[in-house]
Amino acid sequence: MRLWSSPYQRTSQHTPSSEGKEKVGMGDGGLFILLRSKLVTRQLHGGTEPQILWKQSASLIVLRNLGFASGLVAMALLPALFLALLAGAHAELPGCKIRVTSAALELVKQEGLRFLEQELESITIPDVYGAKGHFYYNISDVRVTQLHLISSELHFQPDQDLLLNISNASLGLHFRRQLLYWFLYDGGYINASAEGVSIRTGLQLSQDSSGRIKVSNVSCEASVSKMNMAFGGTFRRMYNFFSTFITSGMRFLLNQQICPVLYHAGTVLLNSLLDTVPVRSSVDDLVGIDYSLLKDPVVSNGNLDMEFRGAFFPLKEDNWSLPNRAVEPQLEDDERMVYVAFSEFFFDSAMESYFQAGALQLTLVGDKVPSDLDMLLRATYFGSIVLLSPTVINSPLKLKLEATSPPRCTIKPSGTTISVTASVTITLAPPMLPEVELSKMIMEGRLSAKLTLRGKALRVKLDLRRFQIYSNQSALESLALIPLQAPLKTLLQIGVMPLLNERTWRGVQIPLPEGINFVHEVVTNHAGFVTVGADLHFAKGLREVIDKNRPADVVASRVPPPSAAAA
Repeated sequence: MRLWSSPYQRTSQHTPSSEGKEKVGMGDGGLFILLRSKLVTRQLHGGTEPQILWKQSASLIVLRNLGFASGLVAMALLPALFLALLAGAHAELPGCKIRVTSAALELVKQEGLRFLEQELESITIPDVYGAKGHFYYNISDVRVTQLHLISSELHFQPDQDLLLNISNASLGLHFRRQLLYWFLYDGGYINASAEGVSIRTGLQLSQDSSGRIKVSNVSCEASVSKMNMAFGGTFRRMYNFFSTFITSGMRFLLNQQICPVLYHAGTVLLNSLLDTVPVRSSVDDLVGIDYSLLKDPVVSNGNLDMEFRGAFFPLKEDNWSLPNRAVEPQLEDDERMVYVAFSEFFFDSAMESYFQAGALQLTLVGDKVPSDLDMLLRATYFGSIVLLSPTVINSPLKLKLEATSPPRCTIKPSGTTISVTASVTITLAPPMLPEVELSKMIMEGRLSAKLTLRGKALRVKLDLRRFQIYSNQSALESLALIPLQAPLKTLLQIGVMPLLNERTWRGVQIPLPEGINFVHEVVTNHAGFVTVGADLHFAKGLREVIDKNRPADVVASRVPPPSAAAA
């Protein structure tokens, strides 16, 4: 297609020589596009409405009143659009996704409020002192004795991620009073209450440089509507007369202390809880798993969605990576508290990592080979064995199974299967002498995989469904291997599958904080990925986990940014 434009072109004519070509031109301040051949030759006249002409398969679209400047803008936006599409094409796809729904917020709120009550009870209020004429007062040793949260609401909010509203709460206070009026002195302890306490705080979540989810900011507005003090004793009337100075001072100080406590609780204490979420950790002695966040969590009105790399890697090759070409998992449900999705890449990277680590092989020598199979193999290859040296004939039999390529996972709505191709080498292993190879065959197997989620561990149980052996040397040798099909399959089911299931049933941890587990899980297969819907259960309280993982040197200031507190 040829492209040109000119602000001076008033008409466009079609000549016979131009038939069958496509053109784009600018005329009369309008853009017209000749889409297909066999165009109608016609002088274009000025007008304000689009004109559409056609003949047979020809189409002429005239878009009027698009100025020359708009054409330049469109041309300038094309490179930016191309770069955006190119960046999107190279964006890394997640192997694991987690969605926390609004159904989980009530449970989180209950546990969070218990933690918040304990934090607010630790508020330290400075001494209040002053004078009014000959009246001198001093309020000291102020401490919070109890907290009543009458009404509270926790919900998702796109611009704040998590928003907590507390209204009509009350605080119980206990402090020491000292009064001097002329030469009269009075002192003692008194109880007071702060009523109409309102708190509005928001937690903003993001990923840090290591890919870990963090509380990056805490916004806070807090206010106390009134203070009540019940004075008694000889100077009760005098206290009541001057109580306005005392209560207003204490209310002001209390307003200033709530937000710093919440800011410290969010940016220091809650982050110590999030530090228990695994990012790059070892699964066993051979492989590790990478749960780095690929981008900041996305919050809607009803859900919190997180995308993780979800890739295994060999521990000896820390920088090793496998391209993710699998289908991106999708999360659309929101009935359960939490949903976790795993793509085929998640499982493929695990099997690739174990393959790279050299773990997908098994060697059986001598007594490790079942006696029935030993006799059958010696009978099968009797013709080759009798031709060997007498020192080799009675040597122990060695059977080596080794994957020739990484197994691959296929997830369909009907189930999850794993395809394996391995070589089976049968040799005689005389002591202190080179091994003598009797046969080498190819084994293809298909295993079914059943996924379950228990606690925080994703577990897999494997079962051998299909099994076939053949020779890559000749079809005749493949026919000779048919009698070995059943014994080798039995060997795999009895000797190999239990070893695999022992490892896969231990499972791999899902990126959840310590003390939180999945319960009532339901696994659903889709085309290319699997989802697990579950509810949450706090096996440990937030206070217990935070105290256990509290930073050793908590020097973080409780003073929030200027915009985070409201008196």
